Amino acid sequence: MVHCFSMKNRVFHRRAFLKCTAGAALGATSLPYVITSSALGKSGSVAPSSRVTVGCIGLGNQGSSLMRGFLGKPDVQIVAVCDVHSTKRQGAREVIERHYAQSRSSGDYRGCSPYNDFRDMVCRSDIDAVTVAPPDHWHVPISLAAVRAGKDIYLEKPIGVSLGQAWALREALGRYGTVFQFGTQQRSDARFRQACQLVRNGRLGRLHTINVWSPSSNSGGSTTPTPVPPELDYEMWLGPAPSAPYTKDRCSNVNPYFASASKIWPFIRDYCIGWIAGWGVHPLDIALWGADKELRGIVEVEGKGVFPTAGACDTATNWNVALNYPESGVKIDFRGTGGSSGPAPAEWRRRYAKAGGHGTVFEGTEGWIHVRREHIDAHPKSLLQSQVSSDEIQLYDSNDHIRNFLDCVKTRARTISDIDAAVRVDTVCHLSDIATRLELRLTWDPKRERFANNRTANRLLVRAMRSPWHL
Repeated sequence: MVHCFSMKNRVFHRRAFLKCTAGAALGATSLPYVITSSALGKSGSVAPSSRVTVGCIGLGNQGSSLMRGFLGKPDVQIVAVCDVHSTKRQGAREVIERHYAQSRSSGDYRGCSPYNDFRDMVCRSDIDAVTVAPPDHWHVPISLAAVRAGKDIYLEKPIGVSLGQAWALREALGRYGTVFQFGTQQRSDARFRQACQLVRNGRLGRLHTINVWSPSSNSGGSTTPTPVPPELDYEMWLGPAPSAPYTKDRCSNVNPYFASASKIWPFIRDYCIGWIAGWGVHPLDIALWGADKELRGIVEVEGKGVFPTAGACDTATNWNVALNYPESGVKIDFRGTGGSSGPAPAEWRRRYAKAGGHGTVFEGTEGWIHVRREHIDAHPKSLLQSQVSSDEIQLYDSNDHIRNFLDCVKTRARTISDIDAAVRVDTVCHLSDIATRLELRLTWDPKRERFANNRTANRLLVRAMRSPWHL
């Protein structure tokens, strides 16, 4: 039995359950039993037994891009979409149904159902997996409902708005045996694998410094209340976040590389912790992948950030965080500068060619390696010609993040960005955010998952949720 959760009835959503079981009964008793060529996997189609049925939750900038990625896989059928914005929801449905109408391999496709409430979607027994890409404050509540309903999950980064949420999801995934993929897709790029594999196998000599930078959050945003657009279910959009009047662009998520990003939710703390996690998670994840064992001990962290003093946006517009791992002697210098488009700090632009708006640089006694999307460089250049032999450390090899997830759904294997990797990098993001807010030198114990002797910092590890929502 699949349990669905509701604000009105937290144990069982009777209406949705009856709808699901009624549909199943109808299919079993009133439809003729016909085996089509597509059901057998002929005519270039994928047999249902090898197909993964998917529902997409959250259809904004990142969610719609993710949806299109899944839509391009021949062994996927997207059968449901969910968003509290009706225009986005209906637009996504039209894209999906048009795609399958034009596809020779989808003769048995029965359409895409739109949902406003994710709980009505996850109770469907015909959905194998869901993509979860709403605003960050919804990531974990939605994921937990999906886990409990037996769905595998592809979750956009970061995990949530607190480490308490990350821990809750980790526990649930372990209990239910869910296949989980985190949206840190750089792990499925050959450049990043090459860089991390060279570092792991000692090509830099003794590793001592990792320089990490990303675009930072923006300021601004209207604070003047305005009527809620009729196409938006604003109360459901807020969900577990604090109640707040609707203001212009509060619920928007425009790609900052193509339009102004000064008034969107990823920079409002009620819904996120800003791009110290939303973007910083990518280069930090590569730092952790490349310097795995050196970054597993006690962490000393301190930092400063620049925070807006006016407007709706209130996450750090710039930050400078130092993470010191005394057991290995490795230090991470993590910075965000220049707003949502970067660029890298000036001294790094001078030192590393094509530094760009984000990147990870490993520095050791024998040289350095700089990697970011579409670029890898090293000093000396000969480092990039070094071959890793079969008896050395070989990292997980994936060249397609979505493909890796789908294969693991079928085999029940571990994905390349599993929950342990996700919690680990989310932890560094939250440590950095807390350090910039308190401007104190803090010591983090990764075994206890607590700050040493600092109650104020430890209180920031969890975040209250607006009733009646809870984990």
